[in-house]
Amino acid sequence: MVSSGKLSALELGIFLALRSAGFLAAVPIGGVMADRTGSRRIIMIASLAAACGTLLLFLGIFTKLPFGLSLATLGAILSGMGQGACRPAYQSIVPSVVPRDALQPANAALSLSVRATVLVGPATATLIASSWGPGTAILVIACFWIASALVPSWPREAVADVGSGARRVPRLGRFVHDLVDGYREARRHPWFFAALVALSTVIATGYSVTAVLVPLISRTIHGNASLLTGSVTAYMTGALLGAIAASRWRPVKRGWWALLGLGAYGLVPLSLLVPEHFWIPIAAYFLAGLGMELFNIVWFTAIQDEVARTKLARVSALDFIVSYGLAPLGLLAIAPVTGVLGITTVLIATAVVCFGAALAATAIPTTSEFRTGSP
Repeated sequence: MVSSGKLSALELGIFLALRSAGFLAAVPIGGVMADRTGSRRIIMIASLAAACGTLLLFLGIFTKLPFGLSLATLGAILSGMGQGACRPAYQSIVPSVVPRDALQPANAALSLSVRATVLVGPATATLIASSWGPGTAILVIACFWIASALVPSWPREAVADVGSGARRVPRLGRFVHDLVDGYREARRHPWFFAALVALSTVIATGYSVTAVLVPLISRTIHGNASLLTGSVTAYMTGALLGAIAASRWRPVKRGWWALLGLGAYGLVPLSLLVPEHFWIPIAAYFLAGLGMELFNIVWFTAIQDEVARTKLARVSALDFIVSYGLAPLGLLAIAPVTGVLGITTVLIATAVVCFGAALAATAIPTTSEFRTGSP
């Protein structure tokens, strides 16, 4: 849309920021409401909201309606809120669709579908935009959101019991009470907070450092984007193989194996100390993708398996808010910290933090199996 002249780079950045703000604001709302009324209902409402937001973006950007900028702004926020509310609802509906012993293969299948979409989606959107214009691509996205709302079946779900006394509490008070109740459920599982802190640390440091520095290193050392492109491809390949492996592999100490996979991301900043040897960073990204996907699938399965069904969406919301909500802080800090300490120091420190966060989590009781009460 920037290349077509419909938006400036600044306007695009503002819309993306508004979408992210809407996403983060709606995650806890979606978690509370999914536990209270059922995940499938929230998926429908949130998907329709995202579809409406996407249509507002289209009207605001590609038509000459009055208040076009206001429509696009509202559309960016609404589409972000729809996607944010869907995240915990999708996570919490899985145990209602598949039996308990099939949770890990189901999460692996979901992960494979997400990875495939990440690979195919941008290329498809680019093809549609180049053939019929970016406005058509946005309308297709809105159609997909409508399909998300209407196509899936409606499984039987367990919902939180809301007594008559709770109904008399003001809505904001009830909402806060439900959030706190979800936090209490999460706190009941020591492995959850241990792994969540480790995950958040790796994302805020490892992901942020590599996201900022890899393009710079690729351009400086190789004179092009070959390292950037190769690293993304290697990571995605490793993630795909990790998802396939996790669909069949059931390790006894699943928590320790998952944390080992998470800590493997520390190999990436270490490999960037020798970027002139092209295949070393590529191999590190491959192992990081494989390990991260193993962690994600085991992590999601453990949450669905161990957390009370009527509080699952709220705990999943806590996971998304903490782990991905802190990422922008890391991105903001990387440039000034690198300017003061230098790239080498930042890369070594990041690797130590990634390894250390995963190792420290293994010392917390119950993390060996991601199971409450395990030795």
